[in-house]
Amino acid sequence: MITRVKELFNESSKDLKRLLKLVDKVNSAEEKYLNYTDEELKYCTSEFKSQLSQGKTIEHIQADAFAVVREAAKRVIGLRHYDVQLIGGFVLNEGSIAQMNTGEGKTLVATLPSYLQALKGQGVHIITANEYLARRDMELMGQIHEFLGLTVGLNISQMEPSEKKEAYQADITYGTGTEFGFDYLRDNMVFRKEDKVQRGHEFAIVDEVDSILIDEAKTPLIIANQSSDGAELFIITAQIVKSFKKDVDYELFPESRQTFISDEGSRKIETAFGLKNLYDAEHQELLHHVMQSLRASVIMKRDVDYIVKDGKIELIDQFTGRIMEGRSFSEGLHQAIEAKEDLEISEENETHATITIQNYFRLYKNLSGMTGSATPSKREFWDTYNLNVITIPTNKPVRREDYPDLVYRKYNDKLKKIIAEVEKLHNMGRPVLIGTTSIEQSEVLSDSLTKAKIKHYVLNAKTEQDEAEIIARAGQKGQVMLATNMAGRGTDIMLGEDVRELGGLHILGTERNESKRIDMQLRGRSGRQGDAGSSQFIISLEDDLFDYYDEEEKERYLKKVKVDEEGLVVSPDPIKFVKKVQDNIEGAHYSSRIHLLKLENVLDQQSKVIYSMRDRMLELTDDDLFDELLAYMERYMNTLINQHLPEDPEEHRLGELMEKLSELFIDLSLTEERLIDQDAYQVKQAAASEFNELKQTILELKGDEMLALQLRNYMLTQIDSDWIEHLNLMTQIKEGITLRGYAQEDPYVTFEKEGAAEFNLLIADIEAGISTQFMELIKNDYHVVNENEEGE
Repeated sequence: MITRVKELFNESSKDLKRLLKLVDKVNSAEEKYLNYTDEELKYCTSEFKSQLSQGKTIEHIQADAFAVVREAAKRVIGLRHYDVQLIGGFVLNEGSIAQMNTGEGKTLVATLPSYLQALKGQGVHIITANEYLARRDMELMGQIHEFLGLTVGLNISQMEPSEKKEAYQADITYGTGTEFGFDYLRDNMVFRKEDKVQRGHEFAIVDEVDSILIDEAKTPLIIANQSSDGAELFIITAQIVKSFKKDVDYELFPESRQTFISDEGSRKIETAFGLKNLYDAEHQELLHHVMQSLRASVIMKRDVDYIVKDGKIELIDQFTGRIMEGRSFSEGLHQAIEAKEDLEISEENETHATITIQNYFRLYKNLSGMTGSATPSKREFWDTYNLNVITIPTNKPVRREDYPDLVYRKYNDKLKKIIAEVEKLHNMGRPVLIGTTSIEQSEVLSDSLTKAKIKHYVLNAKTEQDEAEIIARAGQKGQVMLATNMAGRGTDIMLGEDVRELGGLHILGTERNESKRIDMQLRGRSGRQGDAGSSQFIISLEDDLFDYYDEEEKERYLKKVKVDEEGLVVSPDPIKFVKKVQDNIEGAHYSSRIHLLKLENVLDQQSKVIYSMRDRMLELTDDDLFDELLAYMERYMNTLINQHLPEDPEEHRLGELMEKLSELFIDLSLTEERLIDQDAYQVKQAAASEFNELKQTILELKGDEMLALQLRNYMLTQIDSDWIEHLNLMTQIKEGITLRGYAQEDPYVTFEKEGAAEFNLLIADIEAGISTQFMELIKNDYHVVNENEEGE
């Protein structure tokens, strides 16, 4: 381990030596641009673009470009990039992750590579953790880019497509990762090429990169439309699972957030519904409802995973503590929770398009990011995104003192210590930020502070409307703020008068998070830019974190535990144990993300084929569209013949074949009697001859703009409807795929094979659907023409 740490340190050292040489070049150019007028400085953008068009590379102009941005920032917003911020800018420009301590001005850092990369004219996306930050950064930092002649756009939810398209046409576009991802999915659902809003994926800078690329990556992005199927069934299954008992009717595995029905539980379901076997294929929908109701009942916790607000279920992001606006649980879990909470059940969502966070961001030709907590996930960044992490020095030495954890055996002993510690610091006048991991915990602790007559403010998803006011007070003398992870990333707490002399802001963590990175973010609210400050975690072995650890190992440790008179664990080393638990849980989350990605990669490859097929439909001219149709029809015809006339003549189904072919031709002259003694090759020859006549008829329709429009819509609609069915089928296969491991099968290989077989059927279904639908349209029109002719 020590060797690896040294390797990582040496890697960053090598990078820093190289990057410092580039910083020297920027500093050397600073005086030159200092003497430029505003107009001369603005003209540099045109000059840089000209140099690139004449063959120079980004590397040739980067030092001068950075110097120009630094000078523009001084003039426009009164901020000058520090040398360490220049280093961060070069790291991002090279497509790596800049590990920068909180408070080091990452937002300003992003202005450097975004300007430089935007000079290529292909667009730069700056991804932020939420829409508030996207708007804030665009309005503040965008001034620098606009001063230098670049355009800046903002991409947020609820915007009209025309507004989004304009935002994407800008040189630099700010927005959230989920919104960029959803726009990509929506672009692959449009019926006209001009309705697409994105223009490619050239370069992205991801702020809080670990939050967006890792924490949010456990759940795919899904666009769904509502389907009313099964809403009432959730009410019944919710009532049944409420009577279930743990270890009797079901097994629960908190560490993986999984639950399984026991034989006894299955019998109760079968009795309730009068079934012989719950696991028969015909009862698949019921089993799905039961499993989701069980998950809702025993895994999903109110005021932890979600809140109930105005009669609706609102999702809580456990890593940020914020409401996930406009998001819902998929695959019926949302409806199962509504049934559990006795709310009106909304319509279940049917997946129309999906992509994982990982696969969306791997679309970018160049990806970079910045955060204060990337180092614990270096391996995952490299394995998943091919991103290197480079640690950037702080501008000023860190003065914050991070005290060792205090670990108590019992929750109540921990609570007493927390109250005593807050009271002591409060009496000194030092501001205290108390961090909790859930709304539920923040409310319990708030009650205890109130009983102790300690005035405080609570910040969680239920009080977010007062966030700005609460944060503004948090660093003032004598203030106590109790917060979920909402007070973590991106929260800048300004210290009041005399607070520095008292020791600065104290951070008191009441539980360790599942990820060390979240703990790092909480600590980082204090001691920013060389300020005084301190932090400490006061936790107990009864905290929720330990519920996710192996139960047997936890019991073994608890049997050895020795405590002092206050209940503080003194041996075996509690800090070492806590670290082991966190590592174990983070490892489980990492495995979960890898598992998801391996399965989703199959769908990702399939979706690219489907999206490419759709793009082709959008790109083809009206005339070429008819040629494409004929290719589909010919393949479909040959598929029909192969299916109905296999090698064994005994298995020939000529009558069925004639019935199917009649759907494909306007007036089929081939008959069963004519073909009865012919083999598959001869039938193909006869069908091909007749198809050539049909081909001429269809080619004569070229030039009919209205018919071409109908054909294009038929094609796109057929692709979409079959793709939706395929996605739902693949979800069902995925749900049961992990059970294959018990049968000594590799679940990923099995999923890939079954997925490939189903995808081949999907393509055949699409070709069949397009061919028969269009011919039905032609036949109707053809008969209308004949009737008119007869009338004449």
